[in-house]
Amino acid sequence: MPVPEVPAREASTPDGGDALVVLSRVDKHFGTLHVLQSVDLTVHRGEVVVVIGPSGSGKSTLCRAINRLETIDSGEIRVDGRPLPAEGRELARLRADVGMVFQSFNLFAHKTVLDNVTLGQIKVRKKNRRAAEERARALLDRVGVAAQADKYPAQLSGGQQQRVAIARALAMDPKVMLFDEPTSALDPEMINEVLEVMRQLADEGMTMVVVTHEMGFARSAAHRVVFMADGRLVEDATPDEFFGNPRSPRARDFLSKILHH
Repeated sequence: MPVPEVPAREASTPDGGDALVVLSRVDKHFGTLHVLQSVDLTVHRGEVVVVIGPSGSGKSTLCRAINRLETIDSGEIRVDGRPLPAEGRELARLRADVGMVFQSFNLFAHKTVLDNVTLGQIKVRKKNRRAAEERARALLDRVGVAAQADKYPAQLSGGQQQRVAIARALAMDPKVMLFDEPTSALDPEMINEVLEVMRQLADEGMTMVVVTHEMGFARSAAHRVVFMADGRLVEDATPDEFFGNPRSPRARDFLSKILHH
């Protein structure tokens, strides 16, 4: 199915290139499977990097390694100049600075929408409840689900749940947002409502690493497209370069399959 024509965003690196997330020669194995192979990647402050590639290429592992949901075997990952902490309070602080939105929402089922968005602010950021609730309501309004504040996640559509998950991550005032296939569990009509919130964040200058199959989003919202295959970072290019003239046979083959069927 052809990707709709959308204007690509400016290709220049935002803010002159202030590195916020840096992966250096990162390796990761699951048993005998080498899922990340000597990966080097730098994400600059205010930049939107979209990671695409076939299933099993290591995209989600890469995303999850940045906030240490997956440990790495070798190499280094730095966020805002500091290496990832191993555990404890420092790790909790890192996870507050690195917002994560998952494929499966991961909301607390037994807590209201409002409680989902206030909990981290109170526990990790040590805000008082009133300030946390004020911030939560403002964010729920921003992502278009203010009316759902007193409901439980099971009472919401998938698209609404995912927008609550985005609000929950934003409530921590993260330095960077990670999105691990945030629309892949959604019905088609709900995908755009989530992508629209993500586009707004991109336009507002949020630093974002987005693993997705949504090529239209990659074309319109990314500063850079990173193509992964077999655990390797094969291409790193502007959307215009990648979609218009992919350099590697692997990327050309991938694009021909997804853009013409």
